[in-house]
Amino acid sequence: MWLVCSFKKKILVYDSHEYFLGIPEIQNRYMVKKVWTAIERFIFPRLKYVFTVNKSISNLYFKDYQIRPNVIRNIPKSTKISNEESRENLGLPKNQLIVILQGSGINVHRGSEELLEAIASQDKYFLCIVGKGDVVSDLKLRASEDDLKNKILFVPPLSYNRMLQYTLNCDVGVSLDKNNNINHMFSLPNKIFDYSKSKIPFVATNLIEIKNIVDEYKTGVLINSLSPISILKGLDEAIELTKTSEFFDNILRMNTDLNWEKEAEVLVKTYNNFK
Repeated sequence: MWLVCSFKKKILVYDSHEYFLGIPEIQNRYMVKKVWTAIERFIFPRLKYVFTVNKSISNLYFKDYQIRPNVIRNIPKSTKISNEESRENLGLPKNQLIVILQGSGINVHRGSEELLEAIASQDKYFLCIVGKGDVVSDLKLRASEDDLKNKILFVPPLSYNRMLQYTLNCDVGVSLDKNNNINHMFSLPNKIFDYSKSKIPFVATNLIEIKNIVDEYKTGVLINSLSPISILKGLDEAIELTKTSEFFDNILRMNTDLNWEKEAEVLVKTYNNFK
Protein backbone atom coordinates (compact mmCIF):
# COMPACT_ATOMS: atom_id res chain seq x y z
CA MET A 1 0.00 0.00 0.00
CA TRP A 2 2.88 2.37 0.69
CA LEU A 3 4.29 1.69 -2.78
CA VAL A 4 0.90 2.18 -4.43
CA CYS A 5 0.23 5.42 -2.57
CA SER A 6 3.73 6.70 -3.36
CA PHE A 7 3.28 5.94 -7.06
CA LYS A 8 -0.25 7.35 -7.32
CA LYS A 9 0.36 10.31 -4.96
CA LYS A 10 -2.40 9.18 -2.62
CA ILE A 11 -2.70 9.63 1.15
CA LEU A 12 -1.87 6.56 3.25
CA VAL A 13 -3.36 6.00 6.70
CA TYR A 14 -1.80 3.19 8.72
CA ASP A 15 -3.88 1.60 11.48
CA SER A 16 -1.83 -0.71 13.72
CA HIS A 17 -4.13 -2.84 15.87
CA GLU A 18 -1.13 -4.24 17.72
CA TYR A 19 2.60 -3.88 18.10
CA PHE A 20 3.14 -5.97 15.00
CA LEU A 21 6.75 -7.05 15.51
CA GLY A 22 5.79 -8.29 18.97
CA ILE A 23 3.03 -10.69 17.96
CA PRO A 24 3.73 -14.25 19.20
CA GLU A 25 3.09 -15.80 15.75
CA ILE A 26 6.41 -14.52 14.35
CA GLN A 27 8.70 -14.66 17.42
CA ASN A 28 10.15 -18.09 16.62
CA ARG A 29 10.24 -17.61 12.83
CA TYR A 30 13.60 -15.94 12.29
CA MET A 31 13.40 -15.13 8.58
CA VAL A 32 9.72 -14.10 8.69
CA LYS A 33 10.37 -11.67 11.53
CA LYS A 34 13.54 -10.37 9.85
CA VAL A 35 11.66 -9.60 6.62
CA TRP A 36 8.78 -7.86 8.41
CA THR A 37 11.23 -5.91 10.57
CA ALA A 38 13.02 -4.64 7.48
CA ILE A 39 9.75 -3.63 5.82
CA GLU A 40 8.46 -1.83 8.90
CA ARG A 41 11.74 -0.03 9.57
CA PHE A 42 11.76 1.25 6.01
CA ILE A 43 8.12 2.34 5.79
CA PHE A 44 7.11 3.42 9.29
CA PRO A 45 9.35 6.53 9.50
CA ARG A 46 7.80 7.68 6.21
CA LEU A 47 4.22 7.50 7.49
CA LYS A 48 2.36 10.70 8.29
CA TYR A 49 -1.00 9.41 9.55
CA VAL A 50 -0.76 6.52 12.02
CA PHE A 51 -3.26 5.16 14.55
CA THR A 52 -2.97 2.47 17.19
CA VAL A 53 -5.14 1.02 19.93
CA ASN A 54 -3.71 2.34 23.18
CA LYS A 55 -1.17 4.69 24.72
CA SER A 56 1.34 1.97 25.64
CA ILE A 57 1.67 0.76 22.05
CA SER A 58 1.83 4.34 20.82
CA ASN A 59 4.76 4.87 23.18
CA LEU A 60 6.50 1.76 21.85
CA TYR A 61 6.29 3.02 18.28
CA PHE A 62 7.53 6.44 19.34
CA LYS A 63 10.52 4.78 20.99
CA ASP A 64 11.24 2.79 17.82
CA TYR A 65 10.63 5.45 15.16
CA GLN A 66 10.11 8.82 16.89
CA ILE A 67 6.60 8.87 15.47
CA ARG A 68 3.75 8.88 17.99
CA PRO A 69 0.60 7.29 16.57
CA ASN A 70 -2.76 8.74 17.49
CA VAL A 71 -4.67 6.51 19.91
CA ILE A 72 -8.11 5.16 19.06
CA ARG A 73 -9.18 2.52 21.54
CA ASN A 74 -11.53 -0.30 20.54
CA ILE A 75 -14.50 0.77 22.64
CA PRO A 76 -18.19 0.14 21.85
CA LYS A 77 -20.70 2.84 20.99
CA SER A 78 -22.64 4.53 23.76
CA THR A 79 -25.90 3.08 22.41
CA LYS A 80 -27.76 1.34 25.22
CA ILE A 81 -28.55 -2.35 24.89
CA SER A 82 -31.64 -3.62 26.69
CA ASN A 83 -31.97 -7.09 28.14
CA GLU A 84 -34.51 -8.80 25.89
CA GLU A 85 -33.81 -12.44 26.79
CA SER A 86 -34.19 -14.52 29.92
CA ARG A 87 -31.58 -16.88 31.25
CA GLU A 88 -33.95 -19.74 30.55
CA ASN A 89 -34.26 -18.82 26.87
CA LEU A 90 -30.46 -18.63 26.59
CA GLY A 91 -29.88 -21.98 28.27
CA LEU A 92 -28.33 -20.43 31.38
CA PRO A 93 -29.07 -21.56 34.93
CA LYS A 94 -31.51 -19.38 36.88
CA ASN A 95 -30.03 -19.62 40.35
CA GLN A 96 -26.27 -19.62 39.90
CA LEU A 97 -23.67 -16.91 39.57
CA ILE A 98 -22.61 -16.89 35.93
CA VAL A 99 -19.16 -16.02 34.60
CA ILE A 100 -18.79 -15.01 30.95
CA LEU A 101 -15.79 -15.21 28.64
CA GLN A 102 -16.56 -13.69 25.25
CA GLY A 103 -14.75 -12.81 22.06
CA SER A 104 -13.24 -13.97 18.79
CA GLY A 105 -9.79 -14.58 20.27
CA ILE A 106 -10.33 -17.43 22.72
CA ASN A 107 -6.83 -18.68 22.02
CA VAL A 108 -3.95 -20.36 23.80
CA HIS A 109 -2.09 -18.30 26.41
CA ARG A 110 -5.16 -16.23 27.16
CA GLY A 111 -6.19 -17.89 30.39
CA SER A 112 -9.20 -19.93 29.31
CA GLU A 113 -7.59 -23.27 30.16
CA GLU A 114 -6.86 -22.08 33.69
CA LEU A 115 -10.38 -20.64 33.96
CA LEU A 116 -11.86 -24.07 33.30
CA GLU A 117 -9.72 -25.59 36.05
CA ALA A 118 -11.00 -22.93 38.46
CA ILE A 119 -14.61 -23.66 37.50
CA ALA A 120 -14.00 -27.40 37.87
CA SER A 121 -12.84 -26.96 41.46
CA GLN A 122 -16.07 -25.41 42.79
CA ASP A 123 -19.87 -25.43 42.51
CA LYS A 124 -20.70 -21.74 43.05
CA TYR A 125 -20.07 -20.41 39.52
CA PHE A 126 -21.34 -21.46 36.10
CA LEU A 127 -19.26 -20.53 33.04
CA CYS A 128 -20.60 -19.26 29.71
CA ILE A 129 -18.13 -19.06 26.79
CA VAL A 130 -19.33 -17.12 23.74
CA GLY A 131 -17.14 -16.91 20.66
CA LYS A 132 -14.36 -18.72 18.90
CA GLY A 133 -10.63 -19.34 19.00
CA ASP A 134 -7.95 -21.94 18.48
CA VAL A 135 -8.31 -23.42 21.96
CA VAL A 136 -12.11 -23.85 22.01
CA SER A 137 -12.02 -27.45 20.79
CA ASP A 138 -9.61 -28.34 23.62
CA LEU A 139 -11.84 -26.55 26.10
CA LYS A 140 -14.85 -28.55 24.95
CA LEU A 141 -12.89 -31.77 25.36
CA ARG A 142 -11.90 -30.80 28.89
CA ALA A 143 -15.49 -29.75 29.65
CA SER A 144 -16.73 -33.25 28.85
CA GLU A 145 -15.02 -34.63 31.94
CA ASP A 146 -17.05 -35.35 35.06
CA ASP A 147 -15.83 -32.43 37.17
CA LEU A 148 -17.08 -29.91 34.58
CA LYS A 149 -20.35 -31.49 33.48
CA ASN A 150 -23.29 -29.08 33.85
CA LYS A 151 -20.89 -26.24 34.68
CA ILE A 152 -20.23 -24.76 31.21
CA LEU A 153 -22.21 -23.55 28.22
CA PHE A 154 -20.42 -23.03 24.89
CA VAL A 155 -22.07 -20.61 22.47
CA PRO A 156 -20.77 -20.13 18.90
CA PRO A 157 -19.90 -16.67 17.54
CA LEU A 158 -22.86 -14.30 17.42
CA SER A 159 -23.62 -10.82 16.18
CA TYR A 160 -22.56 -8.12 18.63
CA ASN A 161 -26.05 -7.29 19.91
CA ARG A 162 -26.97 -10.96 20.21
CA MET A 163 -23.75 -11.72 22.10
CA LEU A 164 -24.54 -8.94 24.57
CA GLN A 165 -27.80 -10.68 25.47
CA TYR A 166 -25.65 -13.36 27.11
CA THR A 167 -23.38 -10.76 28.75
CA LEU A 168 -26.38 -8.90 30.17
CA ASN A 169 -27.60 -12.11 31.80
CA CYS A 170 -24.28 -12.91 33.46
CA ASP A 171 -22.85 -11.70 36.77
CA VAL A 172 -19.14 -11.19 36.06
CA GLY A 173 -16.88 -11.13 33.01
CA VAL A 174 -13.31 -12.32 32.66
CA SER A 175 -10.28 -11.26 30.61
CA LEU A 176 -7.28 -13.41 31.49
CA ASP A 177 -4.56 -12.77 28.90
CA LYS A 178 -1.15 -13.94 30.05
CA ASN A 179 1.75 -11.52 30.29
CA ASN A 180 3.96 -13.70 28.09
CA ASN A 181 4.58 -11.43 25.10
CA ILE A 182 4.75 -7.71 24.49
CA ASN A 183 1.35 -7.51 22.80
CA HIS A 184 -0.43 -9.19 25.68
CA MET A 185 1.54 -7.06 28.15
CA PHE A 186 0.11 -3.89 26.62
CA SER A 187 -3.27 -5.23 25.49
CA LEU A 188 -6.57 -3.52 26.24
CA PRO A 189 -9.27 -6.09 25.36
CA ASN A 190 -12.52 -4.58 24.15
CA LYS A 191 -14.44 -7.17 26.16
CA ILE A 192 -13.87 -5.22 29.39
CA PHE A 193 -15.80 -2.32 27.87
CA ASP A 194 -18.59 -4.70 26.83
CA TYR A 195 -18.77 -5.88 30.43
CA SER A 196 -19.04 -2.30 31.62
CA LYS A 197 -21.69 -1.59 28.98
CA SER A 198 -23.61 -4.59 30.36
CA LYS A 199 -23.18 -3.25 33.92
CA ILE A 200 -21.26 -6.22 35.25
CA PRO A 201 -17.81 -6.23 36.91
CA PHE A 202 -14.83 -8.06 35.46
CA VAL A 203 -11.80 -10.03 36.62
CA ALA A 204 -8.64 -9.44 34.62
CA THR A 205 -4.97 -10.22 34.73
CA ASN A 206 -2.85 -7.35 35.97
CA LEU A 207 -1.79 -5.85 32.64
CA ILE A 208 -0.74 -2.22 32.27
CA GLU A 209 -3.59 -0.80 30.20
CA ILE A 210 -6.28 -2.74 32.07
CA LYS A 211 -4.78 -1.62 35.38
CA ASN A 212 -5.12 1.99 34.26
CA ILE A 213 -8.85 1.43 33.70
CA VAL A 214 -9.34 -0.36 37.03
CA ASP A 215 -7.38 2.28 38.95
CA GLU A 216 -9.52 5.06 37.49
CA TYR A 217 -12.98 3.51 37.47
CA LYS A 218 -12.91 0.67 40.06
CA THR A 219 -15.19 -1.51 37.90
CA GLY A 220 -13.02 -4.61 37.92
CA VAL A 221 -10.65 -6.76 39.96
CA LEU A 222 -7.04 -7.50 39.00
CA ILE A 223 -5.34 -10.81 39.72
CA ASN A 224 -1.65 -11.66 39.59
CA SER A 225 -1.95 -15.42 39.18
CA LEU A 226 -4.07 -17.80 37.13
CA SER A 227 -4.25 -20.45 39.83
CA PRO A 228 -7.79 -21.68 40.61
CA ILE A 229 -7.60 -20.06 44.05
CA SER A 230 -6.62 -16.68 42.60
CA ILE A 231 -9.29 -16.76 39.88
CA LEU A 232 -12.05 -17.74 42.30
CA LYS A 233 -10.93 -15.11 44.82
CA GLY A 234 -11.08 -12.51 42.03
CA LEU A 235 -14.60 -13.62 41.08
CA ASP A 236 -15.74 -13.36 44.70
CA GLU A 237 -14.26 -9.86 45.00
CA ALA A 238 -15.94 -8.79 41.75
CA ILE A 239 -19.33 -9.98 43.00
CA GLU A 240 -18.76 -8.00 46.20
CA LEU A 241 -18.21 -4.86 44.11
CA THR A 242 -21.78 -5.05 42.85
CA LYS A 243 -23.16 -4.84 46.39
CA THR A 244 -22.17 -1.19 46.66
CA SER A 245 -23.84 1.85 45.12
CA GLU A 246 -20.36 3.15 44.21
CA PHE A 247 -19.95 0.35 41.69
CA PHE A 248 -22.94 1.42 39.59
CA ASP A 249 -21.89 5.05 39.87
CA ASN A 250 -18.46 4.03 38.55
CA ILE A 251 -20.02 1.98 35.74
CA LEU A 252 -22.06 5.01 34.67
CA ARG A 253 -18.97 7.22 34.76
CA MET A 254 -16.92 4.70 32.77
CA ASN A 255 -19.63 4.30 30.13
CA THR A 256 -20.03 8.07 29.87
CA ASP A 257 -16.30 8.73 29.58
CA LEU A 258 -15.33 5.80 27.37
CA ASN A 259 -17.29 5.22 24.18
CA TRP A 260 -16.67 5.01 20.45
CA GLU A 261 -18.17 8.40 19.70
CA LYS A 262 -15.43 10.08 21.75
CA GLU A 263 -12.66 7.81 20.47
CA ALA A 264 -13.67 8.54 16.87
CA GLU A 265 -13.17 12.28 17.22
CA VAL A 266 -9.46 12.02 16.45
CA LEU A 267 -10.23 9.87 13.40
CA VAL A 268 -12.80 12.33 12.06
CA LYS A 269 -10.45 15.24 12.69
CA THR A 270 -7.66 13.52 10.74
CA TYR A 271 -9.84 12.74 7.74
CA ASN A 272 -11.30 16.23 7.72
CA ASN A 273 -7.76 17.53 7.24
CA PHE A 274 -7.70 15.79 3.86
CA LYS A 275 -10.45 18.00 2.45
